[in-house]
Amino acid sequence: MNQEVAIEEEYFYPNKMGRIVLVAMEEIMGHHGVNAVLNLAKLSHLVNNYPPNNLQLGFTFSEFSVIQQTLDDMYGERGGRGLALRAGRETWKYALKEFMPVLGITDLAMRMLPLGIKIKIGLDVFAETFNKFSDQRVRLGEDAEHYLWIIERCPICWQRVSKTPCCHLAIGLLEQALGWVSRGRRFKVEQISCIAAGDETCTIAITKQPIV
Repeated sequence: MNQEVAIEEEYFYPNKMGRIVLVAMEEIMGHHGVNAVLNLAKLSHLVNNYPPNNLQLGFTFSEFSVIQQTLDDMYGERGGRGLALRAGRETWKYALKEFMPVLGITDLAMRMLPLGIKIKIGLDVFAETFNKFSDQRVRLGEDAEHYLWIIERCPICWQRVSKTPCCHLAIGLLEQALGWVSRGRRFKVEQISCIAAGDETCTIAITKQPIV
């Protein structure tokens, strides 16, 4: 038997997505705060040198994941979770500006469509954005009460091990995206499975009915 362990294939986000996340983190933590995270994560090559604003696949899942893990290492699980959620919400602001015009849905929130249809269209377009521009793989599902955002290849918890679901940035991003699509309504967004915790997918459940 061959005793060699195969090197796991690396996957990528486009540079633009990596840049957006770092800029969003800077909004929350400040420039020095982000630099501290990058240094502790052994990503000093990104200090004062964010990825360029292009769609080249150059920002690795490993880099993305270790940044998220380092938030927990620096601030504790609860503190890291809060920062990641806030960074996810800020990420949406920049992602909307950079990606939505390309997909032609900038006026989605203003269309006279029933709320449920707008949410389904929005989630489909968001999933397609990741599937088209990155190596992240997302598919959609639903049950009687929830829409399901199912990440089959997840950069946030890539190669991480966690006792509980840890893809908090994705939750913050979806919360803000749903608020935009629904023109200010709020939905309960909860991660119910996580690859880092041993599950097959990172699945986020979104209530079909808004809570506010």
